[in-house]
This record gives sequence, structure tokens and C-alpha cells, in this order.
Amino acid sequence: MLDRLRALEQEARTLLSAAATSEELERWRIRFLGRKSELSDLLRQLGSLPPEERPKVGAAANQIKSALETAFTERQRAIEAAARAAAIAAEAVDVTLPGRPVPIGALHPTTQMIRRITEIFSSLGFDIVTGPEVEWDYYNFEALNIPRGHPARDQWDTFWITPEEESERPMLLRTHTSPMQVRIMERQQPPIRVVVPGRVYRYEATDATHESVFFQFEGLAVGEGVTMADLKGTIYTFVRRMFGERRRVRFRCDFFPFVEPGVDVGVDCWVCDGAGCSFCRRSGWIEVMGAGMVHPRVLEYAGIDPKRYTGFAFGGGVERFSLLLHRIDDIRLFYANDIRFLRQFA
Repeated sequence: MLDRLRALEQEARTLLSAAATSEELERWRIRFLGRKSELSDLLRQLGSLPPEERPKVGAAANQIKSALETAFTERQRAIEAAARAAAIAAEAVDVTLPGRPVPIGALHPTTQMIRRITEIFSSLGFDIVTGPEVEWDYYNFEALNIPRGHPARDQWDTFWITPEEESERPMLLRTHTSPMQVRIMERQQPPIRVVVPGRVYRYEATDATHESVFFQFEGLAVGEGVTMADLKGTIYTFVRRMFGERRRVRFRCDFFPFVEPGVDVGVDCWVCDGAGCSFCRRSGWIEVMGAGMVHPRVLEYAGIDPKRYTGFAFGGGVERFSLLLHRIDDIRLFYANDIRFLRQFA
């Protein structure tokens, strides 16, 4: 029987070392340590042995059983440790691999253009300020020399805000950034040098060249002895930094109620160098902004003496500059949230 016990122990150890999973280990335990195992059968047969052999065989059998139980426990711990290590490895991140690219946002093309415009004027000594988008009728029209019934109001159809009480002053979504001219002059005495970028609103149908919500920038300079020459010098510098040092600038008479005289500013076409092409509609020139000398009445509305001070103002559409510079044919693209369009400016 001792030989049979030793052979059984050897077989058990061989199969135990080959067990690689918890299922295989459980089958091994049932076969060699279970109640119906061969080892248990041999222990039950001790009573049939001669009395002189029983102590020796019994001690050997108990020693083998104890050794197999210990080996089983060690093997069980090893398999569980290997399983935990495999699970950790499956969830681990290999830091030596290239990282997954993270989408990086970029400034909207309109924001980029606002920054470009304001950087140019900042270098010329202008301060950058902003103002309310919900404005009083007084600042949007009255104080800019556009009284009620003035035909110029038809150019700025807008969104009016219904007052809660009839006695309240009319309020609207501003149609241009020009109201900030009066607001700034009311709270600051000359000299004044400011540029005002911001969102404006117009009640009109949208198409390739018109939007009901868009951005403008407004410039104002007021001081003693400010002349049309100062306006032209400022515009020349701005236009050439924006569109190129070789650009020619044209001033033509135009009407704006809050300036006198008023001009529209044109730049020779940078596509054909003024020769005439489809981009400039064969004229050789592209209108880019409006400007003029601040009307004396606007100075008076703001509490500034027009006999002592003069000033000039200018303004244009932010999206229009982007349309011209990048030769974009539809202003609605700026607000369509089409990633294919926006990605070009990233």
C-alpha cells in the first residue's frame, strides 16, 4: 500500500502543476482530496492491514494528504494571483504608445478677424471698448442725428422690445455699434481714441450677403484740431495693414446722418490689382467701410463743444472683411456651424 500511496502522490503533484485555471484546480481537488477520492479509499482500507503495518501506513497516508492539501492551497493562490495580474494588464494603458489625438478647438473666424482689427488699431493708440447690445432708442438713433421720422431710420429696420409700461423709453436691439460713440463722449472728455467691436441686429431677410445678426466695429477719435487728414491717415494705415502694403485707397462722398462730410472707403482689388475682374465686379475697386467727420450735432448731444473739438468716425462689417480677404461667397456660412467650413480657419 505504501507504493500505491507514493505513486498516487507523484501523480497528484504532476497534475497539480499542470492545472492552469480554477476549474482545472477544482477537478483536481475532487479527484485527489474529495470524499470519494482514491486517497480517501486507501485511508478507509487501513483497517484491513495487519496490526503491525497500520501505524506506518497510516502515518504515511496522513503525511501525503497534508502535503497535497498544502500544495493545493499554494497552487490556488498562484492561479488567483495570475488571474488578477491578467485583469490588471488588460485594463492597463501602455504609456509607450502614441496618445489618442484630442480634438482641439480654434477661434471662430469672426473672432479671429475682430482680434486682427483691434490689434491694428491698438498699435495706433486706440482703446478697445464694448457696449450693450440692448440699447435705448435715444443712443441708437436720436443722439446720432437720426430723429423720429428721419428717412435714414428705414436703413436700420430692427427688433424692438415692447416696454412693460407706456411711459418707458423705447428700447431695441442695436442696429450698429455707433451708439457707443455718444456713450463714450458722455463719460469721457477729449482726447478720445476708441474702437468698438460688437454684435448688431437687423430685421431683414437673409441671403448670401445679408444676415439679421452680424458683427461690426466702430472707431472714434475726438480732440482739438482733428481733421479729415487725420481720418485719411488712420484709414490708410489700417487698410494697408489689413489688405497689404501695396493697396491703394479711395475716398468717395457718401451720406451717414452722424458724420459730415461722410465717405465710403474703397480699396483697389487685390485679385486683379485694379484692372477689373469678377471679384470686384469689373470696377477695380472694393468698398470696405464707411467713415467721416463727426457731425457737430452728435458732439452737442454728448455734451462736447463742437466749436472747440472735432473728430472722425469710421466703421465696417467684421464678416465683410473675412468675406473679402478669404473670398467667401456666402455670409451665412459663418453661422451655419459647418465644421468643414470652420476647420479651414483653425
